[in-house]
Amino acid sequence: MTDDLSAARTAMADIEILKNHSGPIERLGGLTNLVYRVGEYCLRVPGKGTEEYIDRANEAVAAKEAAKAGVSPEVLYADADSGLMVTKFIEGTVTMSPDAFRTRAGAPARAGEAFRKLHESGAEFPFRFDLFEMIDDYLGILSTKDVALPDGYHDVVAEAETVRTALAAHPAVLAPCHCDPLCENFLDTEERMWIVDWEYSGMNDPMWDLGDLSVEGEFNATQDDEMMQAYFGRTPTAAEHGRVVIYKAMCDLLWTLWGLIQLANDNPADDFRAYADGRFARCKALMADPAFAGHVAAVKAG
Repeated sequence: MTDDLSAARTAMADIEILKNHSGPIERLGGLTNLVYRVGEYCLRVPGKGTEEYIDRANEAVAAKEAAKAGVSPEVLYADADSGLMVTKFIEGTVTMSPDAFRTRAGAPARAGEAFRKLHESGAEFPFRFDLFEMIDDYLGILSTKDVALPDGYHDVVAEAETVRTALAAHPAVLAPCHCDPLCENFLDTEERMWIVDWEYSGMNDPMWDLGDLSVEGEFNATQDDEMMQAYFGRTPTAAEHGRVVIYKAMCDLLWTLWGLIQLANDNPADDFRAYADGRFARCKALMADPAFAGHVAAVKAG
């Protein structure tokens, strides 16, 4: 028995619907957590150090509300203290990746439709996902750890004040958002797209979800257009498109810090120094693109 399966067995012993399971256990994906298929259920065991930056009570509420909205599996067990969660396992899905978003016809559109269903659901998530507050919070966590920021990070945060001003000129109507749309958090049946993992979810500008997925999925302009057309049911305005582009840069600015926290916590799932440096380089490149200023101006004009 591997250590990973030992973690699953230990967790299952305290969960009524899983404790008598005698069949196989399959390790699934997971960048910071351990995720397993246990028969008709999916078990999530939280990863080391996640309690520093994840509010499990907020996550449980959001996961249940997303299930009610029809975009996420039913939550059958959630413990805010341990972070253990059990949901229904959805059969017949493919876990998405940048390549899957490129090759599965209509996938960007299905993701856009799922986002629209979530954002228009009327759900109220407990957490307010505030980009700039989270940057400050993550910097605070990192100040207690022996990890170096990429050269020039604080300079780019200062440059992002123009973005903050543009966004504040026409504040978004906040909506329930996923806020961490990694490709692997999307499960596709070719008829509909499911979204999982609500650790970072909160009330947010809905354009964050679209911009962040575009970055995570390495979308090209055609894929962006497909996603936005499906989301809006029309061609987006210059201001709407601009917000999506702005958040492409800002999500990289934020997740750079997240990657450094994983590095400090010795998370073995990835090379998080390379992850953070790559994120930061991409953020700088997008903000240096002459077209970026035009998008910021469009957002500010509204």
